[in-house]
Amino acid sequence: MKTQVAIIGSGPSGLLLGQLLHNAGIDNIIIERVTPEHVLGRIRAGLLEEGSVEMVREAGVSERMDKEGLVHDGFEVALGNGEIRRVDLKKHSGGKQVVVYGQTEITKDFMDARDASDAQTIYEVDNVEIHDPKTDSPYVTFTTKDGKEERIDCDYVAGCDGFHGVSRKTIPENERTEHEKLYNVGWLGMLSDTPPISDELIYGTSDRGFFLCSMRSETRSRYYVDVSMDEKVEDWSDDRFWEELKSRLPESIRGNLVTGPSLEKSIAPLRSFITEPMQYGRLFLVGDAAHIVPPTGAKGLNLASSDVNYLYRIM
Repeated sequence: MKTQVAIIGSGPSGLLLGQLLHNAGIDNIIIERVTPEHVLGRIRAGLLEEGSVEMVREAGVSERMDKEGLVHDGFEVALGNGEIRRVDLKKHSGGKQVVVYGQTEITKDFMDARDASDAQTIYEVDNVEIHDPKTDSPYVTFTTKDGKEERIDCDYVAGCDGFHGVSRKTIPENERTEHEKLYNVGWLGMLSDTPPISDELIYGTSDRGFFLCSMRSETRSRYYVDVSMDEKVEDWSDDRFWEELKSRLPESIRGNLVTGPSLEKSIAPLRSFITEPMQYGRLFLVGDAAHIVPPTGAKGLNLASSDVNYLYRIM
């Protein structure tokens, strides 16, 4: 196989880059180690900053986001004394807004758009290797799900394969610098088909710790509490989670909480990580392959979108 840009990873950043390049007439192939269903099953961020929203629109995949996304002008901060203060994003950022729209939904939209085009995506690949990135003729090899050895000759490689992917590791250790900070705390998150506690996100602190009340839609909510890294998600029943969250909420909003069965629960360890350089010859690192941030405000998703913005325009 031959293409102009080989993209490793079909998460939001890989799909966004692939769609933008395809629209610009730049041939690209995406390879992904898991199934489409697995990609869509990953519950991640749910907030798009204005720059990301504009990138989705530029890619021509914004119809459902514009129809179903919830535009937010601000968020609230609950202080330990029970007081709640609102931060007016629109006022303090020169009119900018954010859109609440789940990463799962934007991923599905991009998958559907790619399926409707003649752009190629190959799922369930294994043994991915990037070869000769510092030459004019890089190539990528991999094994398909039926055991066939394949090779993609390309002009450039975009590593959109996350922290654990092969792209960052392709840069020799003696040629990359990595910085990491571990916070020794995790966010226990739960997704439920329950109406949000508020029309805007609430970040809060209490005697028992941090909490975040967020949403995915008018009928689906995502809640977080911080826990020690010794905790195991299987020890947290739905009832235990709801009781812990209630104990952290200010009394003024506690009665607004609607509980229900969980759709998903997970613990995300909080850490910051940066690797440099992000370019190694004709290999470019994008998103989590280059940097990890705590999940507050969906910064990981939006930083990845920013990476795509610059890489796409350069290409």
